[in-house]
Amino acid sequence: MRIHAIHTLYEERLARSTRPFLARGSKVQRCRQCMLRTHLCICEHRPLATSNAAFLLVMFDDEILKPSNTGRLIADVFEDTFAYIWSRTEPNTEMLALLDDSQWQPYIVFPAEYAPEREVTTVTLEDGKRPLFIMLDGSWAEAKKMFRKSPYLDRFPLLSINPEKPSRYKMREASKENQLGTAEVAARIIDLFGEHHNAELLDLWFDVFRENYIAGKMNRQLPEHSSLSILEKFMSIDETCLSKV
Repeated sequence: MRIHAIHTLYEERLARSTRPFLARGSKVQRCRQCMLRTHLCICEHRPLATSNAAFLLVMFDDEILKPSNTGRLIADVFEDTFAYIWSRTEPNTEMLALLDDSQWQPYIVFPAEYAPEREVTTVTLEDGKRPLFIMLDGSWAEAKKMFRKSPYLDRFPLLSINPEKPSRYKMREASKENQLGTAEVAARIIDLFGEHHNAELLDLWFDVFRENYIAGKMNRQLPEHSSLSILEKFMSIDETCLSKV
C-alpha cells in the first residue's frame, strides 16, 4: 500500500502529541490510513491519477488528526502531494524550499474577495513548469488565519472558485452555505486546470469516503448501490478504453 505525505505527517503529529486528541468518536477503532472504522476501510480501493499537477496542503495543527479531514483524499489520488503543519512563526524549511523550487509554479487556492488584486482565472504555465496548487486545510476560521499570517504566500497568484452546487461534505457543519470540503475544492481546481477526468475521479473518491464515514458515524449499512460501485464502474470504463488504444 502506498504511504503518502498525509500518512507520514499524521504519524509525525501523533508522535509529538503530549495528550490524546479527543475528538468526537475518538474511541472508535479506525484504520490509521483512511481514518474510517476498520470494517469500512477503503484503502485497498484507492485510485491513482496520472496528472501534471501537484498539491501542497498547509494544514492547521490539529486538522491532520481529524477523521473527517478530506485533504488526505487529494494525496490518495494525486501522487505529487506535499503536506506540512502550518506555523505562524516558524514555517517549515522544506516547505519554503518547495515553494522556491523552479520546477513548480505555485497558485494559492482561496476566495478572491480576500485578495482581489492577486486573482487569476486560468492556470497559465511558464515553459518547463508544473502547477503547484496550495490548499489551506482547516476550519474556515483557521484557513483565514493561515492566509492572513503567512507572508511567504503573498507573492503567489490566487485561484478562486464559485461553486454552482452546494457541498456534499455533510461531515462537519460549514460556516458558509457554499463552503466546500478541501477535496471538493481540489476537484474544482483540477477541473479548471483542464484535467476533467481527474476531477471526476477525485469527486467519486470523495463520495466513497463520505458515504463510508457517515455509515460509520450513524451505524448504518452501506447502500446496495454504493459510491464505491460507481467508482469501480468509472475505473473499469477507463481500463476498457485504454485496452483499445
